[in-house]
Amino acid sequence: MNIGIRLHDTAPGTLKERLSFARAQGFTCAHVALGMTLEGFHMQDAPRLLTPELAARVRQDLADTGMECAVLGCYLNLADPDPQRRAHTQEIYKAHLRAAPLIGARVVGTETYANPESHFSDPAPRSEEAFRLFMDSLRPVVRYAEEVNAILAVEMVYHHIISTAERAQRMLEELPSDHLQIILDAVNLIGPGHDGEADALPEDAIRRLGDRVRVLHMKDFTVRPNEIHSQACGTGVMRFEKLLTLAKKHDLPMTLEDTTPDNAQAARLHLEQIAQTL
Repeated sequence: MNIGIRLHDTAPGTLKERLSFARAQGFTCAHVALGMTLEGFHMQDAPRLLTPELAARVRQDLADTGMECAVLGCYLNLADPDPQRRAHTQEIYKAHLRAAPLIGARVVGTETYANPESHFSDPAPRSEEAFRLFMDSLRPVVRYAEEVNAILAVEMVYHHIISTAERAQRMLEELPSDHLQIILDAVNLIGPGHDGEADALPEDAIRRLGDRVRVLHMKDFTVRPNEIHSQACGTGVMRFEKLLTLAKKHDLPMTLEDTTPDNAQAARLHLEQIAQTL
């Protein structure tokens, strides 16, 4: 199993030190958010900072530590209602897409939240306006991904614009491209009141999107009043069998979320123990 971790969840240090910490805990891949792991890297300046030289340095750090970049994180709002900000955000995405092949990243990862000031007629998960704005903004970014031979992978979140497997399927149908794929985080599909569907929602996502999933984000959850609280694998009520079966079938990398340096290794071992039974 190719199990990794978000680098910003490791012990603090330089990018190479964080990669070394992760490798020492038995991880083989990483979710790399440069703005959270590389000193002096500010996401708003990415079009200028994310040079081929920097990409080569990141690639060398990965090679030196025996790690793979499963996800190059670019979790900025493509549905920003301000046209100027939205255009700059698209340039930040393009910078990450240019860098991804140079770094060796499997995908550039993103989510699809909507700004509170958007004032859509319905909340973003249900608003057709939000979906249309996101799709209009997404299209040139995906076309650019095709030009530079990179993959943009969208992660569903129940209170975001791409909130369900059905909406993700619609996105893929409206914008058909091998350079637009999916990150599946099963817990992100579960909202307050949906905990009874904790098995059904991921199963539906796998049925609809299984052959388009390129990375799994793995975490656990517990139910609190009016809240689904996400936490490290093995500390909640999530069932991982279907997800691990999907990972085995398609040889997918998995990156852990919501871990600490103290429990990350135990979370990895929890998944590996379940996988051995499948």
